Amino acid sequence: MTLQPWQLVWHDEFDGVEIDRTRWCLETRYTGASNAEMEIYTDRPENLRLENGMLVIEARQELLQGYRYTSGRLSTRELHAWTYGRFEARLKLPFGQGLWPAFWMLGDDVAETGWPECGEIDIMEAKGKAPDMVRGTIHGPGYFRDDSVGLDYFLKGQRFADDFHLLALEWEPDQLRWYVDDKLYNTLTPGDVPGKWVFDHPFYIILNVAVGGFWPGFPDETTTFPQFMLVDYVRVYQRR
Repeated sequence: MTLQPWQLVWHDEFDGVEIDRTRWCLETRYTGASNAEMEIYTDRPENLRLENGMLVIEARQELLQGYRYTSGRLSTRELHAWTYGRFEARLKLPFGQGLWPAFWMLGDDVAETGWPECGEIDIMEAKGKAPDMVRGTIHGPGYFRDDSVGLDYFLKGQRFADDFHLLALEWEPDQLRWYVDDKLYNTLTPGDVPGKWVFDHPFYIILNVAVGGFWPGFPDETTTFPQFMLVDYVRVYQRR
């Protein structure tokens, strides 16, 4: 069977003056209790803004509402969700102990079924203390947190903070494929997970920079702030 080519169905090039709220929901709360994160998300321009044709997510060390760090998180929750497709973003990542940037997806039935039954696809998550590495991971019932299924990708002699890189996921029925700069580095199918495959219904996109947490560790005296994740664009393609 010949597959149809990918067709662009949704995108944001971040060329405007303000973040488009018909495309994005901006978080304004603490969401990191289950991971022991230390940041609170705001929709202030200090944490989320458009600048020079890019989305800027800025993590800052400052006291706000009892939290020691602020940052930004935005998603397409309740606005846009997709079943299958190619999801890509051109990103430049923050670095430093305790930084946790991510480009990921959640099943849009999370409010009804809960996590991890809804499914989670991490197109890219990174530990700031390992600035040459990104990880592609899935979480589902029976395989989540430390038991999640995924793989790390390493740059050779470079950091993801030094330049922009294209992070992408191609999601087809019964298959997920991860790419860095169009280089395939991992493929997962239902036979690769020790539980139910829950990647056959609509998911929405999330972009954020967390500070602290069990997986990346916590900031220390070597961590400098502010830190930035720059997003040149986000694009979604589907086969038509």
